[in-house]
Amino acid sequence: MLRENPDAADVHIYGTNVDRDAPALSACEVREVEPRYVSDDEYGAFALDFCRRHGIDVLIPPRRLAALAGLTDAFAQAGTRLMCSPPAAIDVLTSKSRTYEAARAAGVPVPPWRVVSDADGFREAVAELSADGERVCFKPAGEFSAFGFRILDDRPLRLRDLLAPPAPLASVGAVTDALKRAADEGEAIPEFLVMPYLDGPEVSVDCLSAPGGAPLAAIARSKQGRYRVLLDDPEPTSIARRLVSHFALAYLSNVQLRHRDGRPVLLEANPRASAGIFQTAFTGVNLPWAAVRLLLRGDAGPLPEPRLGGRIAVTESATEVDLTPVRPVRTLTSLDGGRSAAPHRPPVPAADPLLGEAAATAG
Repeated sequence: MLRENPDAADVHIYGTNVDRDAPALSACEVREVEPRYVSDDEYGAFALDFCRRHGIDVLIPPRRLAALAGLTDAFAQAGTRLMCSPPAAIDVLTSKSRTYEAARAAGVPVPPWRVVSDADGFREAVAELSADGERVCFKPAGEFSAFGFRILDDRPLRLRDLLAPPAPLASVGAVTDALKRAADEGEAIPEFLVMPYLDGPEVSVDCLSAPGGAPLAAIARSKQGRYRVLLDDPEPTSIARRLVSHFALAYLSNVQLRHRDGRPVLLEANPRASAGIFQTAFTGVNLPWAAVRLLLRGDAGPLPEPRLGGRIAVTESATEVDLTPVRPVRTLTSLDGGRSAAPHRPPVPAADPLLGEAAATAG
């Protein structure tokens, strides 16, 4: 979507990833391995160094936002525009409990939830939220993507369960024991959310907004197995627009909803583009390029009315990848070395990067 942009701008993509074999890197003209398990300060220093060395025009970070959000001016001095929401918004949205608190204050429908960090609090929360017979789930309260999510189920296994696709189930007793064991062994226990297991289908809303949070576009899609429906429904997009405006999110963001008692409620909000944003291409709106143009020019360009109501299938495909070794990262603590895994094409100087070359990096 970045390369096939409506302005016919020449885009070169520079990618980094902690995994040198990440398939996404094969789509980049230049790729490098980025440092793993480093502090925010170290990661910010790496990103700045990378952008200076390669003359990056636009940095699109899909992770480590907390490490980068406060460095907008530093990147600007290096000639790079950082596509990122304000640090205050990122600080709230990387905590699901603070997200729910702020969203509820803004009038956004949220499910009931409890924050727990020990076995006793966990059992009390489960007893309270399941009192009316609702199924209950739990997950880490921080930014862990879908990792750690479990549906709580104490029912005995049946034969049909053994023949069905595996599900992320855990018993209340097993989770309680794990929390007790971690406490006894002195492990640091993060905060967890206990909440009702919300009904599907999950709805994901991809949003484009101007700095300050003015919504420019919102496209909702529901997940139904391998299919995605591009929803022609104002309710989820209205909720997403309200959240984007309330948190003053900028450029690309994503709001996820599920249903409770037949009405959509907030599942989570992410101040970054979703992994599935490519699916919005089928609406005829190029959200990623509109965000790049907005960042560089202050103008998202003409946004056509999206084609909604269609259904698309998400399928697997096989792609041969280049096995040439990826060049290692260069940091203050490592030796400089390695060769480029792909021909390096330096950015073409231009007064307006959109008229010359726009370079982006995304891991």
